[in-house]
Amino acid sequence: MGGIFMSQQMEALSKPTSASINHSIEQDTRKGWKADLQLSFTDRGDKTVLKHRSQSGPLAIQRPLYPDGKKCHIYLLHPPGGVVGGDSLNINITIDENAEVLVTTPGATKFYRSQQRYAKQKQTIYVKKGAQLEWFPQENIFFPDAHSYLETDIILEKDALFWGWEMHCFGRPAQNECFNAGQIYGRTKIVIEKETVLTESLSFTGGDNSMIKNGLLNKPMSASLYFTSKDQGDLELVQDLLNQVKILFMKQKNLSLKEMNRTMILGVTQIDKLIVIRALAEWSEDILMAFTHIWQHVKQAHTEERPEIPRIWLT
Repeated sequence: MGGIFMSQQMEALSKPTSASINHSIEQDTRKGWKADLQLSFTDRGDKTVLKHRSQSGPLAIQRPLYPDGKKCHIYLLHPPGGVVGGDSLNINITIDENAEVLVTTPGATKFYRSQQRYAKQKQTIYVKKGAQLEWFPQENIFFPDAHSYLETDIILEKDALFWGWEMHCFGRPAQNECFNAGQIYGRTKIVIEKETVLTESLSFTGGDNSMIKNGLLNKPMSASLYFTSKDQGDLELVQDLLNQVKILFMKQKNLSLKEMNRTMILGVTQIDKLIVIRALAEWSEDILMAFTHIWQHVKQAHTEERPEIPRIWLT
């Protein structure tokens, strides 16, 4: 989760979650506000439809939209607008064979100050044979003194296609607030055809100078974009796209290359059948611009269709 070369850096900088921390998370969320959302989608032939939905607590979805025709667009909603200590969010999504779904959120998920009480968010996503999922929640914002645990499992069957990202903002840079207190734990796992291809852990104690300087390179934003690779030329394609992003960014911001590298850092690696793009930046809008450019062009290369940006991102 997050950051260029962050997998190796976080492993070196963080310790596994201790039994005491697990116990604290369990105790804090036992009596808190629980929310659960279960969704499944199926291919009806003419389009993908919502097959099943169950929900409890403050998690919901807007009605399905079809701006691209067959593909089903879903907006996840969390009406309280933020997560506090004791809250527990559980999201479980299944995409049946050959279905096509895009999932996003209307805005950032805010994890508020919590007086040392943990909040937990667990996301489990199954993408079955031949299905396609674009998983694009907007950024998580961790307020100073937030205590949070995030867990995401993505399970992909044979010939499933996946594009997805995670974006984290540590502190509130617009308010000149850094993440100087609190605790964030996280784990992301991606399984492809029953093989665990990627497991990344996050452990960030507010004010940890080693993490801030060496892991985040003094940037408040850390993000990762993942997509399944079906072509040997995907890595080269992404490298070319990263160069395009840098040129576009410099033109839009009127920056020199040196100034651009101080503002946003991008890199790409390939792990078996998975391409991983890392970003560190000052602002979420910059990462969204970069990742959107890469997603649109990679998807077009794979499917011959260039996807449109979800309208909700423009409001």
